[in-house]
Amino acid sequence: MTTTYIETDGGKLAVDVEGEGRLIICSPAMGDTRDSFAPLSAKLVAAGFRVARVDLRGHGDSTAKFKRYGDEAIADDYLTLIKALGGGRPAVLAGSSMSAAASVIAAGREPDLVAGIVLLAPFLRNGGNILLRWTLRVALWKPWGPYIWRAYSKTLWPGLGDKKAERAISRTALLDRPGRWKAFHATVVGANHDVVGPWLRGVIKTPALVVIGDADPDWAHPVEEAKWVASNFPNAEMTIVVPGVGHAPMFENVDAVAPGLIQFLEKIQFK
Repeated sequence: MTTTYIETDGGKLAVDVEGEGRLIICSPAMGDTRDSFAPLSAKLVAAGFRVARVDLRGHGDSTAKFKRYGDEAIADDYLTLIKALGGGRPAVLAGSSMSAAASVIAAGREPDLVAGIVLLAPFLRNGGNILLRWTLRVALWKPWGPYIWRAYSKTLWPGLGDKKAERAISRTALLDRPGRWKAFHATVVGANHDVVGPWLRGVIKTPALVVIGDADPDWAHPVEEAKWVASNFPNAEMTIVVPGVGHAPMFENVDAVAPGLIQFLEKIQFK
């Protein structure tokens, strides 16, 4: 596995690339890092795919300073990575949370470059707890912001058991490095999923797989939300519901996610 740095929009994206074969680009949720896809990546590589795992702008090993943040910026990054790594062929986009929203935008913009989308714990519309979303924008200012995020994020991954608090501490520490919190807060503000709606009609031919944890705290009724997401895609072949996990199903219980996801990928036509 090699880590590549791709320059775009005034900064550099950190990308781990491994395996051979058809390209799958994995992008994590806001506040998380590319290692959340590491267990799934290992299974995809073993199944004969090439996997690129990227850190969001301002997250992980990507640089902190970019010109823009949010759903549309992540969509730009998907397309940049396909063009840089895809060898002229389309890729499948696997996005978690707001990265799922970005994958829809990318597929709508350049459908010939996107062979399919995997929507994990997807936010394709603003919803869930609206008051919490707006409260977070204010609550996440420094100096109290890191404490608030650490407390909130440890509720996101119930499938990790005792390790969820440890992960919340480690991910928050990465965000709290010098110069990074401003980028993270810009990402929070940029997470406006109203921008996804106009693209839904444009990607209806794109094969889609929806993956949801039935204990995802970001939705009052996560399974119903997953059904709504799938309803927007006539080519949504299946929805994987993972019991007892939250906002990172591919990390919390990879064994429940990987078989169906690989089955989905093997049906896709990479032109």
